Amino acid sequence: MLRVTHGTVVYYHFKQWAQSDRIVHGVMTRLGGYSKPPWASLNLGSTVGDDPKAVRLNHRLVFQALGLDGAQPATVWQVHGSKVIYATAPPQGRPWLDHADAMITDVPGLPLIMRFADCIPILLYDPVKNVIGIAHAGWKGTIADVAGSTVRAMADKFGSNPGDIEAGIGPGIGPECYEVGEEVVAAVENAFVTTDGLITRDERGKAHFDLWAANRLALERAGVVSIEVAGICTACHTDEFYSHRAEHGRTGRFGAVIALRG
Repeated sequence: MLRVTHGTVVYYHFKQWAQSDRIVHGVMTRLGGYSKPPWASLNLGSTVGDDPKAVRLNHRLVFQALGLDGAQPATVWQVHGSKVIYATAPPQGRPWLDHADAMITDVPGLPLIMRFADCIPILLYDPVKNVIGIAHAGWKGTIADVAGSTVRAMADKFGSNPGDIEAGIGPGIGPECYEVGEEVVAAVENAFVTTDGLITRDERGKAHFDLWAANRLALERAGVVSIEVAGICTACHTDEFYSHRAEHGRTGRFGAVIALRG
């Protein structure tokens, strides 16, 4: 990924889309916002105890940095599942469209935004049909195949050929930092019919889950060929990203945004 600074805001671009004139995207860091510790400083999460005014100002900064209309974003209440929403307009009467963990759209100028703090942002773009998607993949969403579900939703709704879809797997907790219990190991084996390359053991015999590899595998199984993986561990880089695991739950949420140019 490419690191970008716009005023006080710091964010990352996937290299494959950095020069695109058809989509706008960014995976934000925690840098350059208004929030005070422990949410310092570009927190986009409104349910973590931060000052609501600071969160609103942070959202404004994000959309200004990306050159998007911050009054018109689409988002969901994330629940660690695999439900995909077709977004056609911003939410009406409430701040989110539905309980879900992925969105797709073909509407130019409608930003899709989700929030993260160790879970994996997955951004999708079909340059043939000119449609986009975004997904939130923690271990439960990964097991539920939210990545593949989003690809299939793009195929069903827009006629996308999965082989045309380009994917970006953003910063999230890396396998070295992501120790999991045996119930997760069993769930991985059940979902993927293997743990090879997905579960490793440390010197204590403790299991570690590679969310990057699992979501890459899920995308490949769904037919996606072009996949860029950031490989940035949020738990190792709390100077730039929020990490629920490393910061013991007392932290904010960074954002990932994608939109078709209007």
